[in-house]
Amino acid sequence: MLVYPSGLDLSSSSVRFLARHLQARRRQQRTRWRRLSPGRQALLVLAHLRCGDTYAQLAAAFEVGVATVFRYVQEALEVLAALAPDLATAVRTAARKAFVILDGTLLPIDRIAADRPYFSGKHRKHGMNVQVIADPFGRLIWASPALPGAVHDIKAARTHHIIDALAEAGVRCWADKGYQGAGGTVRVPYRGRWERLSAGQRAVNVSHATIRAVGEQAMATLKSWRLLRKLRCSTTRITDVVKAVLVLQLATSS
Repeated sequence: MLVYPSGLDLSSSSVRFLARHLQARRRQQRTRWRRLSPGRQALLVLAHLRCGDTYAQLAAAFEVGVATVFRYVQEALEVLAALAPDLATAVRTAARKAFVILDGTLLPIDRIAADRPYFSGKHRKHGMNVQVIADPFGRLIWASPALPGAVHDIKAARTHHIIDALAEAGVRCWADKGYQGAGGTVRVPYRGRWERLSAGQRAVNVSHATIRAVGEQAMATLKSWRLLRKLRCSTTRITDVVKAVLVLQLATSS
């Protein structure tokens, strides 16, 4: 395999943040020696998450075995996932905002047609449903555990108790038509054909769409980590990947 130098569109603070926690993990486990230092392991993991590099590519680039790459990545995912904020913490953060934006996204996965629970009829592809809460500036606040792609957005939000948590905290929330009937503090646009809506309803829908459009920035931020654009790992590990990306994004944007 040919190897060439490459770069990551991340700041050095990302490497330092992850390396610090990996070093703490090694001290806790009393690890004496590793092929790669915590800094190099952090760089390897970031290359995997940010660029979507395969284990074979990383093994060649860092001159280690594929099995070693797998262990390094899984260890880092466990460390980062443990740092991810839970919904209660996210709602406390959201309570300090004027409002939040709730939306769902489909993370594509590599599955065959027979895997119906993972097939999203809306997107016409297999994937995992992840609910995202963003602030009024489109910055990520929280990302939910991943559910099979066949799960509708409103059902996913109810499964994760997002609607109830926001209502109890009195946090105003803007969402799309997929959350129709959610209740609580969730606001959705008026349903119906454009020509059948009144002038007032049209104005409300335009304003609503303008606010919701900001939430697309959070989705773009999440998927700027290229691994999330096409996941080929076991579906049981996708939640940890999402949590890891969330932690890294929050750590570097704070």
